[in-house]
Amino acid sequence: MTRPGGALLVVGDVVTDVVARHRTPLAPATDTAAEIRTLPGGAGANAACWAARSGHGEVRLLGRVGTDAADWHARALRAAGVRPLLVPDAEAATATVVALVDASAERTFLTDSGAALRLSPGDWSPGLLDGVARLHLSGYLFFAVPSRAAVLRALRDAREAGVPVSVDPASAGFLTTLGADRFLTAAEGAEVLLPNADEARVLTGRADPERAAAELSRRFPLVVVTLGAVGALVAEGGAVTARVAAPPVRPVDSTGAGDAFTGAFLAARLAGAGPVEAAEAGCGAGAEAVTVVGGRPPVRTADG
Repeated sequence: MTRPGGALLVVGDVVTDVVARHRTPLAPATDTAAEIRTLPGGAGANAACWAARSGHGEVRLLGRVGTDAADWHARALRAAGVRPLLVPDAEAATATVVALVDASAERTFLTDSGAALRLSPGDWSPGLLDGVARLHLSGYLFFAVPSRAAVLRALRDAREAGVPVSVDPASAGFLTTLGADRFLTAAEGAEVLLPNADEARVLTGRADPERAAAELSRRFPLVVVTLGAVGALVAEGGAVTARVAAPPVRPVDSTGAGDAFTGAFLAARLAGAGPVEAAEAGCGAGAEAVTVVGGRPPVRTADG
């Protein structure tokens, strides 16, 4: 059960995003016109920022970054209302993702995990759970040996402390490489699993998102499968219990939409919302996220 008044701790990836929006198909061996921006990102960091935007409680983020961009990322997180707990890495650069966004707002990622997946058990301490009501683990950290050991320790300590844990599987491509069974075994003990439809398919072998959600909810008490513009499925006890629609919007960039869903969902749960109400909050944030460039919410100023 969530501890009233407690914080949300996200353990995840902090990434420098290079977002290139191109309106025409990529032209091999020559130039393609694009609008290019360098922005703070990362699935874990994005989710933390969207959670903080809700104003439902303190949000903290533990992640590993290169010394090259540590200060920049810390400032961006603070500006978004997140308390950064960043571990500087002098040997590896900050993770970088090149997001190629086409005219339909769909994106393709080129990923250099850099320092993000070098998070290690030595970067974790049970004391990080002091005052924490919920722990969220970014699935990207399950895909490398050091970071997987770190999140397994965090998951174990959270369970011992009675802190509920959620996991976002993060990447269908990386899940395929790691193997569904290995991931599911590592995530065992989490209260909430938050895959998208592709990730749910990889984890179960079920092409139908409803069947995949139902199957996963036999292993995890609560499963919420995001379906992009369609909305989300809520599943518990081996059955889909709710279907939540997403608000219709005109998409600009789908980067970070799933992270926005996760952050708003977790913030709503932190505030005491049930699964369906939390999924509705997540769908609202996801819809807003696709109307802006990059994976973070716009930073609010004194003028609103």
